[in-house]
Amino acid sequence: MSASAVFILDVKGKPLISRNYKGDVPMTEIDHFMPLLMQREEEGMLAPLLSHGRVHFLWIKHSNLYLVATTLKNANASLVYSFLYKTVEVFCEYFKELEEESIRDNFVIVYELLDELMDFGFPQTTDSKILQEYITQQGNKLETGKSRVPPTVTNAVSWRSEGIKYKKNEVFIDVIESVNLLVNANGSVLLSEIVGTIKLKVFLSGMPELRLGLNDRVLFELTGRSKNKSVELEDVKFHQCVRLSRFDNDRTISFIPPDGDFELMSYRLSTQVKPLIWIESVIEKFSHSRVEIMVKAKGQFKKQSVANGVEISVPVPSDADSPRFKTSVGSAKYVPEKNVVIWSIKSFPGGKEYLMRAHFGLPSVETEEVEGRPPIGVKFEIPYFTVSGIQVRYMKIIEKSGYQALPWVRYITQSGDYQLRTS
Repeated sequence: MSASAVFILDVKGKPLISRNYKGDVPMTEIDHFMPLLMQREEEGMLAPLLSHGRVHFLWIKHSNLYLVATTLKNANASLVYSFLYKTVEVFCEYFKELEEESIRDNFVIVYELLDELMDFGFPQTTDSKILQEYITQQGNKLETGKSRVPPTVTNAVSWRSEGIKYKKNEVFIDVIESVNLLVNANGSVLLSEIVGTIKLKVFLSGMPELRLGLNDRVLFELTGRSKNKSVELEDVKFHQCVRLSRFDNDRTISFIPPDGDFELMSYRLSTQVKPLIWIESVIEKFSHSRVEIMVKAKGQFKKQSVANGVEISVPVPSDADSPRFKTSVGSAKYVPEKNVVIWSIKSFPGGKEYLMRAHFGLPSVETEEVEGRPPIGVKFEIPYFTVSGIQVRYMKIIEKSGYQALPWVRYITQSGDYQLRTS
């Protein structure tokens, strides 16, 4: 990576924290960052990487702070940005909110963390759970909770401590899929994709090895099985605990897990998804008096499944007033600051159809609509269901003491960026 220094600046560009790891970039170089950023912003050429002479500034903004890494070399930019975002994540774990005030209240602990996060320009221990074992916090003061660095830091398995014990050994697996969908006014699907994550909550003693089996199409092809019920995963990303060489060889997801919650993997499927909740709308405008909107929602998923917390956001004219609603189920609410009606349905079974009618008054002087009407947005969550058909086939838990452990699996499909355009 080879980052020379890391700075945390306030919103005006004044350094709050500076940590020089290599000494090859003068610390005064940071004074050029904010003028350069403002100049590029005025020119409409703002970029995440700015250069002044031989010095490169790689920066991100979080809340009212800028986190900036400097380097003289052609460093691996994606690794630098990954480190900066990881630094934000660690600080948020410690201080709950990362903003100027939390930095000013915790100078000592921030410097301690920056010393552990990076050494001579290279990332070191970036797992907040491990850092909290020996950099502990009470109020705003730093305590030396342990006089020695825990062996975890120097272990091959730096994300899990030794000697963990539970009375009941369990693993909870959540398979969560978000559906991104864009449908045009003619009812044609323009964009359709599934973004999935597999999250684990691990309560296991010792140093167990876990093996997770999915209905992965590549695996089924390798082993000569039928591809009918398999899923082709794209853009697969794993937690650092997964043995990538093993996955590349035989598609086995093998790992020693961190303790507690973590995201094991994420994936994407570019596939034609049938809209799970289909929306039809009719808008009738009566000149200089009122507008009537009728919305029909239909659940196009299995009858055994139920969508929870459904919210349908229907755009209305910005000059509408005097709202009246009639719904066959749920309740409707006008949100004038967003120019939408939100139709909330607590429970929406598959195969059902519901109606909502809205009446609005319009001013006598009619304003012309310059832009097209925004799309209808839908939010929902369907438990015990995955739209891709992905399945956890098995979870093997191997630990030298030979204890029995229970894996629990839960499937959830939810809306991502789910929009339907109206005419």
